[in-house]
Amino acid sequence: MQEKRQAGPGPSTGGSRFYAGLALLALVLVSVNLRPAITTIAGVMNQLQGAFSLDPSLLPLLCTLPVLAFGVSGPIGPWLAKRLGTGRAVALALLILAVALIVRVVVPALLLPGTFLAGMAIMTASVLVPQIVKANRGTGWWTGLCTMGFGLGAALGAGLVQPLEQAFGGSLTWALAVWAVPALLGAVLIQRSGGRSPAAVTTAGSPSGVSGTVTPLRKQWTAWAVTAFFGLQAMLYFAITSWLAVYLVSLGLSPADAAALLAWFSLAGLPASLLAPVLASRPAVLRFMAPGLGLLVAAALLGVLLAPAGLQFVAVGLLGTVQSAGFGLAMALVVIRSAGPQSAGRLSAMSQGFGFALASLGPLGAGLLHTLTGGWEVTFWALAAEAVVLAGAGYFAIRGPVVSVEPAGLSTEPHTKPSLVR
Repeated sequence: MQEKRQAGPGPSTGGSRFYAGLALLALVLVSVNLRPAITTIAGVMNQLQGAFSLDPSLLPLLCTLPVLAFGVSGPIGPWLAKRLGTGRAVALALLILAVALIVRVVVPALLLPGTFLAGMAIMTASVLVPQIVKANRGTGWWTGLCTMGFGLGAALGAGLVQPLEQAFGGSLTWALAVWAVPALLGAVLIQRSGGRSPAAVTTAGSPSGVSGTVTPLRKQWTAWAVTAFFGLQAMLYFAITSWLAVYLVSLGLSPADAAALLAWFSLAGLPASLLAPVLASRPAVLRFMAPGLGLLVAAALLGVLLAPAGLQFVAVGLLGTVQSAGFGLAMALVVIRSAGPQSAGRLSAMSQGFGFALASLGPLGAGLLHTLTGGWEVTFWALAAEAVVLAGAGYFAIRGPVVSVEPAGLSTEPHTKPSLVR
């Protein structure tokens, strides 16, 4: 959406940098909060049956629920942003996330519904991140820092859940519930960074003097290519994070070592998630990067399958690097391949909504393949084949016109003070 601007001198350079820095800090903290709800559960998958009396047959469903919630809640973020302002919409989503993180473990019967609610809250905040970046004309470094925040949050969730369990005297409940605290902190910061009420935002129609027709998003094939790329890399990510620890235990590693390697999977990818959007801003690099990453993910998956237990540190690290680069590129494509902030918000909602609906099949499909075959070979080969399809989606995502839902003139409108409320 476009902000109504008043005539007069713009903000000072120092003031502009301050607001931009505050907006970026809030965005990174938000991003850090959007993965621990998933990776903390994945890191203690083998303990859930005893701690919460969970039927083992429900474990694949538990892995699938957050991603399924992502798929059905994509439109909520833009809808809330239109009514509350983007900053307040994200703050509300983080508050709901904090409540869900507590309720799902304090009341064991609500483990599945609470996980679904947490997924909806995560998605609501997540789809608005590219819109905020585009509205502030953030560079590739902005997108990179945000995607690195996702990876850092995932790594912290997986790596700290068992140490926290020990710190809380063996209480898995508290080790999972404590992640509500950073969610609350993120809500406070993003709310304070918003600065203006939604009354300052145009919520319908085009600004005065601007007219034109646009092609519906569903008829823009570039939007579908970006959506396919986002969905396929997300399907791979959630399949891996849901079952990697279980696979490593089957190789003879202890549950603690398997959880540590799951955390390493995310940590190893942090530099790649930061640098991938920066490199993607260079057309010459993007031309090879978009399809090439899919092929590298396929090779890394087979490496994890074939490597012995003693080499899994290296194999998992390589997989984490290329997988995180794929996520960074997916987020960057939403910004790069959109014409303006409103287009970025709509493309983000479409790519993450449909993409995560597709991604929900990842954990469930990987678990079912393992159950049907009694091993992991077929599962890993299927995931590698999917990564090849990801390469094809990347090839088409970087071709064709940019995605635009804004009448002519909106995407190039002069930018004033950075803000999270759009």
